[in-house]
Amino acid sequence: MKKKDDLKLQVSEAILACQDKQADDVTILELEKDSGAFTDYFVMCSGANPRQIQAIADAVDERLEALGLRVTHSEGYKQAEWVLLDYVDFVVHIFSEKARQFYDLERLWKSAKRLEPAELLAKPKPRPVIAKSTIAKSATAPTASAAPKKTRKKKA
Repeated sequence: MKKKDDLKLQVSEAILACQDKQADDVTILELEKDSGAFTDYFVMCSGANPRQIQAIADAVDERLEALGLRVTHSEGYKQAEWVLLDYVDFVVHIFSEKARQFYDLERLWKSAKRLEPAELLAKPKPRPVIAKSTIAKSATAPTASAAPKKTRKKKA
């Protein structure tokens, strides 16, 4: 179970990196195990121009390296029409609009489950629950301000 959670965290970080660089049409495909797929997820997005495509690729690489995950293979960075970043368990595809329409990976992998970024993004961790006995003890314990004050009687 831990590996699956780690993988979802890694994919979530890749998605956030794409979104941080204003990538268009971020899509995630969860590939079926019996489909002959070589990975679990495709993260796909588009950039408006070569500079943005490279900036998205750099952001994904930096963000995942901060988690200790290094890209195992990359292609297309210099041309910046279709940059592929292979992280073994998932692959990030960053396309120009023209290349994305031409290759149409969504159609080629139509059997894959299509996910929205929000479905994979890390959920906030629940806050720790304080035991009722701790609350009850702190509510009944006297505080310095609640203690009765001693007053001196004036000598006549």
